[in-house]
Amino acid sequence: MNQWIAFWSIMFKDVRAYYLKPPNVSWGLIFPVAWTGMFFIRSGRGLDSVLDLLPGVVAISVLFGTTSMLAVTVTFEKKNRSFDRLLLAPIPLSLLMLAKTSGAILFGVFNAFVPILLAQFLTDLSRIAWMTVLPAVLLVAIASTFLGLFIAVSVSEVFEAQTFSNFFRFPMIFLCGLFFPISALPAFLRPLAFALPLTYGVDILRQGILGQSMLPTGLNLMILIGFCLALFIVSLRNVHRKWIV
Repeated sequence: MNQWIAFWSIMFKDVRAYYLKPPNVSWGLIFPVAWTGMFFIRSGRGLDSVLDLLPGVVAISVLFGTTSMLAVTVTFEKKNRSFDRLLLAPIPLSLLMLAKTSGAILFGVFNAFVPILLAQFLTDLSRIAWMTVLPAVLLVAIASTFLGLFIAVSVSEVFEAQTFSNFFRFPMIFLCGLFFPISALPAFLRPLAFALPLTYGVDILRQGILGQSMLPTGLNLMILIGFCLALFIVSLRNVHRKWIV
């Protein structure tokens, strides 16, 4: 019981200290709006293009929101040694890191629904399979958050975290099928696209929103869950190796 009290205390502390600040709330609103508007105007196909763009905009909103926040906050706390005090808490390291990442996951899920709410005023969303979309949003948020955690424990400075984040994020924009199909990529880039977790999250979103996907939804879910577990385990090992031992 005490461990779960600590879990919720750490999570709510991060939510109050970082995620509910006006700049972060505005980031969660303005960024998805800007990307939605940019690709909507760029497509030039009128309101019919909204649903086609929606899976990619949802995924990129989650990706940038979670990785930006978590990579910076964890790196900042480690730099200021406030994270060292958390490592002394009498709870397992895995539970501590889950507490540190839960706020970013919630922030990512919140980001996902900003473009969805905007699309509600532009097109008919009644045919969306929400039972497919909701797990996809959650898993994309978890995978992106754990990617941010992996980045945070791999660097020592905040500016390094931002730079390292972009090393992963910008290739994902162009390689993961967000705004054009993977089949349109050069053949030598397609294996790289399938090595990125966002590819499978976008494929699930496309199935739920458009009824189209490259792979079966169950397979996409299993692969995405595998990425989440792998990123979390590797991050825990890095914490043990770099911050504790």
